[in-house]
Amino acid sequence: MSATGLAIIYIIIWWMVFFIILPIDVNRHKSTKINGEDAGSPENPKMLKKFIYCTGITTVIFMICLLYTSPSPRDATLSR
Repeated sequence: MSATGLAIIYIIIWWMVFFIILPIDVNRHKSTKINGEDAGSPENPKMLKKFIYCTGITTVIFMICLLYTSPSPRDATLSR
């Protein structure tokens, strides 16, 4: 598979993992109420932590998929 194809697969997996992780560890109780702000929005969404976790989890999933789908050298010798 080309590098572009691998990058696209990584990005798709990253977004899927990001949307799964997004609602985790969100405290929706606000200490101050601001007019015009959604009452359900979190005060501190911890986005940097979620980006780091998402990238780590995605890398592990991607490497497993890559190792599972790549042909092994043993397969090449069997096809001769």
